[in-house]
Amino acid sequence: MEKSLCLVSACLLGVECRYDATSRPLPRDVLEGLKARYSLVPLCPEQMGGLPTPRDPVQFYGGDGEAFWRGEARLLTEDGRDFSRALEKGAGEVLKLVEMLDIKLAILKDKSPSCGVSRVYREGELVRGVGVVTAVLLERGVRVLSGDEL
Repeated sequence: MEKSLCLVSACLLGVECRYDATSRPLPRDVLEGLKARYSLVPLCPEQMGGLPTPRDPVQFYGGDGEAFWRGEARLLTEDGRDFSRALEKGAGEVLKLVEMLDIKLAILKDKSPSCGVSRVYREGELVRGVGVVTAVLLERGVRVLSGDEL
């Protein structure tokens, strides 16, 4: 029987692609359980959008990922550089994968401006909200879980 595909934030798989060039790998037993049930498709939306690693951290101004897609929020560095277009491009690349591979499940890194599942940074504070990629995945019916939930 063929395994279903599952998108996974690359940093949860041990790839050092976070803004500070680190990873946040899932515990080995959790990862092994996922690999037994799914074919894992790693992704880093920030890199897919053309951002380097390492890079300055980015946070929301004006809302979260849902507000971003309504044109009500932007993604800025602490010194005011706008990375909104790069994160929008990364989300578009993720959507191409989802549509091409008919992916129904994603396990993403919470607190990320792209992948945040229930919490993101907005104007210096950790708040309830979703990232740019999570917002579009949920809109398209993809089940999204946080690596913290596993």
